[in-house]
Amino acid sequence: MDAAEMQAIGATLMRIVTPEMTPKQLVKAARKEHPSASKKDIARAAFFSIIANADDDHGKAKNLQAFAIAERTQP
Repeated sequence: MDAAEMQAIGATLMRIVTPEMTPKQLVKAARKEHPSASKKDIARAAFFSIIANADDDHGKAKNLQAFAIAERTQP
């Protein structure tokens, strides 16, 4: 995944994430706009979005952080 794809997926995640979304729902919603993205790509984009947007929207960054950590710790 290149930087432009990561930014695009990250922007999608910031737009669609809500507090009540499960990781599975977030992946499914992200894949609607980015069908070739793997779960690993989406988790990486979530970390990217956390870093890029933490100062702008703390709530969404916190939700993405929970998702990204959960995805990265799964075997």
